[in-house]
Amino acid sequence: MNTQASQRRLLPGFGLTMGYTVFYLSLIVLVPLSALLLNSTGLTWAKFWDVATDPRVVASYRVSLTTAAAAAVANTGFGLLIAWVLVRYEFPGKRIFDAMIDLPFALPTAVAGVALTAIYSQHGWIGSLLEPLGIKIAFTTVGITIALMFIGIPFVVRTVQPVLQDLEADVEEAAATLGAGRWRTFRSVLLPYLIPPLLTGFALAFSRGIGEYGSVIFISGNMPMRTEIAPLLIMSKLEQYDYAGAVAVAIMLLLISFVLLLVINSLQKWMRRTSR
Repeated sequence: MNTQASQRRLLPGFGLTMGYTVFYLSLIVLVPLSALLLNSTGLTWAKFWDVATDPRVVASYRVSLTTAAAAAVANTGFGLLIAWVLVRYEFPGKRIFDAMIDLPFALPTAVAGVALTAIYSQHGWIGSLLEPLGIKIAFTTVGITIALMFIGIPFVVRTVQPVLQDLEADVEEAAATLGAGRWRTFRSVLLPYLIPPLLTGFALAFSRGIGEYGSVIFISGNMPMRTEIAPLLIMSKLEQYDYAGAVAVAIMLLLISFVLLLVINSLQKWMRRTSR
């Protein structure tokens, strides 16, 4: 009886769809990762550790992770603000503004990098105004962060926007009738619902920023120990036919990214449990 009941609870076609899901996941994700690990079999542990902990490589990890984290944090705040405006207000050109949010998805990242470099360089529209003040954007970690903010903002907006649309206005009105101000209503009533999608958007923007290449290589300046990102270092080693070194850097970056994303997802799961 229990077996029959459990079978009836399964959705029709579960076996076929599950098999297709596993096959597709293996083909797109697991096989490339397995190939990466197989290519590392020629590396001894000592050589792997020497390459992965080289000062230049460690500096590239630091640049990639810190700029990706800073961009994701900034996008979390700005993404919430943009999603709030798009959901709660009506204004001329709203549809155009909403469509522009997805522009980083459609625009080639190399084009975005060239455009951002032209704007924030010493002779650019914005860079020329900041240069007399002693503020330099292009070819610094600040420029890298801005590029990662550009390509990461849609992830936060598109994860928070549907949640805001589903929230009933009656809840806010009830809080207002009970004497709660706008800030307290947002903090006590709305924020618990928004934290899980905000964490999801942060994780997506952060993971995209770690592996971003096209929009960063132009504005970063690619200075070793200062503005060189880990993906660029991997490409440099591949161009020098140093496949073992490229694999070692890629595996180390993969492990660091996996651990950080695991922590973020665990925090997100914990927040969902506590908000129930």
